Amino acid sequence: MAWPALANIGPKTRVPRARDVLSEVLDICRSERAVTARFALTAPWSLKSTGVTGAMIRMARGAPYWIQVEGMPALRVDPGDLVMLPMGAAHVVASDMDVASELFSRMIARHAEGPRDENPLVFSHGGGGEATDMFSALLWFSAYCRHSVFRILPPLIHIRASDLPLAGCLATTMESLTLETLARRPGWRLSAARMGELLLVNILREHLAREAAVGEGWLRGLGDPCVARALVCMHREPQRAWSVETLAIEAGMSRTRFSMRFKQLVGATPIGYLTAHRMALAAQQMEAGGLSSARIAENAGYDSPKVFARAFRRWSGHTPKAWLAQEAAKRSGWQQQEGRIRGLEQDP
Repeated sequence: MAWPALANIGPKTRVPRARDVLSEVLDICRSERAVTARFALTAPWSLKSTGVTGAMIRMARGAPYWIQVEGMPALRVDPGDLVMLPMGAAHVVASDMDVASELFSRMIARHAEGPRDENPLVFSHGGGGEATDMFSALLWFSAYCRHSVFRILPPLIHIRASDLPLAGCLATTMESLTLETLARRPGWRLSAARMGELLLVNILREHLAREAAVGEGWLRGLGDPCVARALVCMHREPQRAWSVETLAIEAGMSRTRFSMRFKQLVGATPIGYLTAHRMALAAQQMEAGGLSSARIAENAGYDSPKVFARAFRRWSGHTPKAWLAQEAAKRSGWQQQEGRIRGLEQDP
């Protein structure tokens, strides 16, 4: 997306609403692939995930269930609620937390139904009691989303159906996402990925509305009109030679007051945040391919690929080439993980 100039934004300019800024931030987030599943579960049951590479979203019909992320208390999830694990944290889902857990991978290898080399995953499990029909989606998002969005989110986001006006629609979308992949009509892979993006935007919008005051990073900064204005500027023109002074002018604050307020809310200095934003954008461009190192450096506001490479290494701990190799290995691991879930491999 080409970011339009904001040269005319000033202290008296109408401040964009947080949701509009959220659209600006998430506009470049893309779901590259979705692996869906439908679990027919009957009490008593308990399943353990040791963690996955990707963002996991779950929704269920029927009987409520419990979810517990490592290091966090167990949480009751009612029918129609949405839960998201942005970084695929290790967790347990169960009809009762006192039930002994089985590993997802082993149980799926034992009970999977249908073709083992296709999405979605469909299986049944449990003791024959109250039924829970669970729909899951494992989504792989683009580099910017992984590095600038998911890392500042809590390990588990729980959106109650009773708290969200669109809950019914989103629950239906989640169900449709899985059923669409079951039917495997032409275009089903793209449809599943785009429905995953729709779920992400609405989950984050609700999370922001509830948690902006106590959140982290730019999510919290969106709650402050002046800081939000500076964030818009950086996101629309990341290549511009911004300084604390010019950002403070856009925010309508003094340099000192702006720096303090930005650091207090976002948790980074304005230039520190700008650099991280530029690097995440560059990471996404490198991952997508098609651009020269010189163009990627220029898009990130650097005159020289060598200077950019040094900045990228400070941000990621790796050279651009090494970072790409590392991410490729993660993707390979994700595909192997898919295969294991489909029963192509079994845990020892």
